[in-house]
This record gives sequence, structure tokens and C-alpha cells, in this order.
Amino acid sequence: MPTHHSGPVTARTRVQQAALVVGAVFLLVGILGFIPGVTTDYDTMKFAEHHSEAKLLGLFQISILHNIVHLLFGIAGLAMARAASTARAFLIGGGAIYLVLWIYGLIIDHDSAANFVPVNSADNWLHFVLGIGMIALGVLLTRRTTAAR
Repeated sequence: MPTHHSGPVTARTRVQQAALVVGAVFLLVGILGFIPGVTTDYDTMKFAEHHSEAKLLGLFQISILHNIVHLLFGIAGLAMARAASTARAFLIGGGAIYLVLWIYGLIIDHDSAANFVPVNSADNWLHFVLGIGMIALGVLLTRRTTAAR
């Protein structure tokens, strides 16, 4: 009896694995943001404004919009991990977005309507680390090495 095989099975590249892990973590964080207990002051969570006092793990200020962004970012990471080129784009592009969000969080007044995501100081520095880390993964895991002569 013949077996059916749709083609060669290829292993994921390191950049694809990184995008898959980063995407899965974002998806998990988005889900955890909707779980009372994991999110403190859950009853104060707003859709998108600085009055949301809900904090993921009691540290990172979140809102419904913030959680949705994490979920969408996670889905994008999982989808873009299917190919090395899109995995790289997710990591570098997503890292750039997080660096812009870090700068935005530094310059806005956290008690103003401009803080619609919302973010606090812990979020700002996490965004910085995420931005640098994601860009580094995207660049370092796809750089070409030259053979020593």
C-alpha cells in the first residue's frame, strides 16, 4: 500500500523558532491579561485609557486594548514564523514598533489622554528590552557567516 507524502519536511530555522517562541509568549501574555488574579485590580480594567489600573502580574499596566494588541502580535508572530524571511520581518519590524512605543511612553504624560494604551514605567522599560531583543534575534539569527580562508 503506497504512503502519501506531501513533500520534504524541513526543519525550522533558528529565526523561525525565535519568532514562534516570541509569538507564543505574546499570545500567552494577551490571554493572561484577561485572567483575574494574574491581573491585579482586574475590575478597574478599561478598554483604552490611562484610568485602567489593572496590572499584569501586579506590575505592567494593561487595558483591554493592550491585551488585544498582545493577542494580535502573538498571532502575527505565529503566522510569520512559517518562513524565515517573514519571521525575520516580524522580529525586526516588531522590535522597531516596540522601540517606538518605548519612546512614546517616555515622552507622554502617563496621566493624560495620550496614554491610551496604557503604559507605565515598567511597561516602558519592558518595551525597550523587547525592542532591542527582538531586533537582535532577527539580525543575529539571520546573518550570514563567511568561511575563514
